[in-house]
Amino acid sequence: MTDTFSIPTVDGTIVSAEAWLSDLEVETVRTDAMQSFLKQETIFVRLRTADGIEGLGYSYTIGTGGRAVLSLLRETLLPALVGLDANRPEHVWRALHSTTRATTVGVITSLALAAVDTAVWDARCRAAGLPLWVAAGGAEPSIPLYDTEGGWLHFDTDELVAQALESQRRGLGGVKVKVGKPRAREDFERLAAVREAVGDTMDIMVDANQSMTAAEAIRRAALFEQLDIFWFEEPLPADDIAGHRRLAASTRVPVAVGESMYSVGQFREYLQSQAASIVQVDVARIGGITPWLKVAHLAEAFNVAVAPHFLMELHVSLCCAVPNALYLEHIPQLRAVTRSELVVEAGRALAPSTPGLGIEWDLDAVDDLRVA
Repeated sequence: MTDTFSIPTVDGTIVSAEAWLSDLEVETVRTDAMQSFLKQETIFVRLRTADGIEGLGYSYTIGTGGRAVLSLLRETLLPALVGLDANRPEHVWRALHSTTRATTVGVITSLALAAVDTAVWDARCRAAGLPLWVAAGGAEPSIPLYDTEGGWLHFDTDELVAQALESQRRGLGGVKVKVGKPRAREDFERLAAVREAVGDTMDIMVDANQSMTAAEAIRRAALFEQLDIFWFEEPLPADDIAGHRRLAASTRVPVAVGESMYSVGQFREYLQSQAASIVQVDVARIGGITPWLKVAHLAEAFNVAVAPHFLMELHVSLCCAVPNALYLEHIPQLRAVTRSELVVEAGRALAPSTPGLGIEWDLDAVDDLRVA
């Protein structure tokens, strides 16, 4: 007698899709060397398949451009989405990318694609009964956490120290401090106070938010080396690959980049040029989960770690999906529109176990914040 194996089939044909914008106020004042976080323009996409499965995805801006993303979705991407198969995210992403070739590579297009792609993955995982972290790879069920909320540029030194000590008390592995003060010595003194307070067992990251020239970043990195800084993030404008390469060759501090890159090819150029030591790919800005995984695996091929930017509620699952994730960034921003929070144990964030993206949305709260 021969055993017969069968694979259950589901009809993932997308039969409807809608998009809208909800504005979320920032949970705390956030400033860096270049800008302030004004609000989170949250662009949602909800789709339904022939089998009745719903997928809810999202993307974001930090204050401007959300309506342009929404317009691209409504006028171009969603009409092309209906009729495609949500069980085939690679095919869906490529088909929609082909409809927007005139505006790629571009920020608005990537953010719009991400809202669709995360909805597709949500529906696909729900149909399969799998959490995202398992469906996307299932490397580890948890990821170390570092805090950014205690390190904004407007905080004085005493507040930086107090916030860092609180993160240490909670068991987090690291803290990020924003840099880019007018004088290098001011950055150094703030960082030195934090290092003295937390000791040698906690990682300290610094983030310049693209505010420096290569010459200035090289000068400041030499100061930061004395404090055993864990990484130097976005020191230069993201399109200055040559400058990042010069900086990386001049310092022992790892150079972290990626939150302001919008294609897999940009990451390839950085990695091939040895201009990036840590990759900070953002799932919304890269265009969704499908290209995010490509970047993570590309980085793995270069023996480089991934530590994604922002969106901890979604990135926790992606970090746990891949083997080369280093850290998850702690910046709560969805508590006003969700019924659950990130679960943290002993300084590590746990991947959600529920099917889908693992975000329990409060849709009434989301609707209350809709922009007409």
